[in-house]
Amino acid sequence: MTTQLAAAVPALPAKGVIGLIAPAGPAALDVEKAGQWMCARGYELRIYPGVYERDGYLAGSDEVRLRDLHAAFANPEIDAILCLRGGYGTPRLLDALDFDLLRANPKPFVGYSDITALHLAINRYAGFVTFHGPMLNADLLGGKQQPTESSLFSLLRGQLGAGSVLVHPVAYPLTTIEPGIACGRLLGGNLSMIAAVMGTPYEIDAEGIILFIEDVNEPLYRIDRLLTHLRLAGKLAQVAGVLVGDVAGVDNVALERLLKQTFEPLCIPVLSGWRSGHCDPNLTLPMGALVRLDAGEQRVVLEQDVVFK
Repeated sequence: MTTQLAAAVPALPAKGVIGLIAPAGPAALDVEKAGQWMCARGYELRIYPGVYERDGYLAGSDEVRLRDLHAAFANPEIDAILCLRGGYGTPRLLDALDFDLLRANPKPFVGYSDITALHLAINRYAGFVTFHGPMLNADLLGGKQQPTESSLFSLLRGQLGAGSVLVHPVAYPLTTIEPGIACGRLLGGNLSMIAAVMGTPYEIDAEGIILFIEDVNEPLYRIDRLLTHLRLAGKLAQVAGVLVGDVAGVDNVALERLLKQTFEPLCIPVLSGWRSGHCDPNLTLPMGALVRLDAGEQRVVLEQDVVFK
């Protein structure tokens, strides 16, 4: 396993081109609305064929979705890659990914939920920063409130670099589960997906990381089961700190009690309530990047540049 820091990726330039792919589930797309939304922000939207397809619960066949992903990374005209939605499908692509191609063509890659499997695989085998952030349909075109959009573009454009604090909206109070300070690579995503790839070559490399977790539509006992799975697999004992994002549908008091039970014996800093995941607003986080988590002061600080110009 590697503990090497993820490399920065090229910044999204002004008047750049954003490629849209659907590596997981299908969704109806208002193409005109999507194009106008991007144009209003100075970007051209390049839509890949799989976005228009539907194969049951998948956005096209595995071959189509994989081809689009590879094509978007290989195309020098594409400056960043945005996912249409989550759902399910990305784990089916992992053992066919061309990591040499990705490693040779690093660029911002954005998504969350089922896209977590790609974040973990790219970080481990291609070695560059990816972005756990909003997707086109439900988040950006869905009108999620700020700082959903500004959080995304400030990172992709390089407006936040080493030493920058990742600002969290004061309207959504954070909870310190365990105080303390830790530095490490920020890695993780959807808790169910992290657990789903355990025992595979794409499982999370937890050594010294700041573990980020979020989930949706999972009752408390399932969250308990997922965390217990990671504990029994030895992953939680390896992490330096934990940042808990939105766990939609779970009572906050009950969740905080479970987090306390799970992490207090580990004596590591744990901060909960970060608005990232299946929530509104949905803040962007740089996966694989070195960060400093101060759970007592309720701050996350970038310790490296995540993009370069």
